[in-house]
Amino acid sequence: MEADVPGTVLKRERTRDAVLELIESRSPGDAIPSERALCSLLGVSRPTVRAAVDELVAAGLLVREHGRGMFVAPAKITQELVAGDRALTVPQAAGAWSSRLLEFTTLQAGARVGRKLRMSPAAEIVYVARLRLVDGAPMAIEHLHIRAELVPGLSAQELESGDLYEHLRTTHGVHVHEAVQAIEPTVVTRAEAKLLDVPELSPALLFERLTSDTAGRPVEYVHSLYRGDRYRIVSRLALGPAAEVAPDREGHHPGIPPGDFVHGDAITSSTRGDVQTGV
Repeated sequence: MEADVPGTVLKRERTRDAVLELIESRSPGDAIPSERALCSLLGVSRPTVRAAVDELVAAGLLVREHGRGMFVAPAKITQELVAGDRALTVPQAAGAWSSRLLEFTTLQAGARVGRKLRMSPAAEIVYVARLRLVDGAPMAIEHLHIRAELVPGLSAQELESGDLYEHLRTTHGVHVHEAVQAIEPTVVTRAEAKLLDVPELSPALLFERLTSDTAGRPVEYVHSLYRGDRYRIVSRLALGPAAEVAPDREGHHPGIPPGDFVHGDAITSSTRGDVQTGV
């Protein structure tokens, strides 16, 4: 499947979300429908379903058993790096970051994204797929889901240039304040590998983030795929009180576009993405 054919990124995204919805509605060890049944259920082609299933198997969410079918994988072990009541700032990654828009459309949230954004599945969101580049080289693929009611008139230019959260604040009056973000290892699909200029099944880091505004209202749900060969995360844990230090206002947050967090707003943990050179 060609990654640059219009609509294919969104089709893969919606198929992946639909299969995730099936997984999240079941318990570990439960079966999910066959690929053939999923094609009929979702109205998409076999290669599209196969790509979504392969991605979820690689991510450890599904298990294939030869001759038996597909089953929900055992639950993952989760470890919090800091206590939930401890707010830390996020240092930023190096390099000059830019974006290339892959898809930009308005559509219904659907069950899974609607649940994350605490809105009706029929309510509208702005869906954006962006290729993130550092110093001109592809580094990550971002899938953004933003509540459409909050960003009337959001333009493609805002998504390709400048600071997205700065645009949200100054143009749309949306002040993001807090983000809860999960990070886990995965591998890239053929289409993702083409966009990131890496071999198929190369290691990658999957970021999932839910961002809220100053009133605690969910603003956006994002999942991003970062190249594993050029990106790493270093956790900095606060083990005791320290003097306040002014945040660095330059650069890029790992998994988070530059924005309100550089102005000192709190998020749940401190991580740093280091762009690796000489790879």
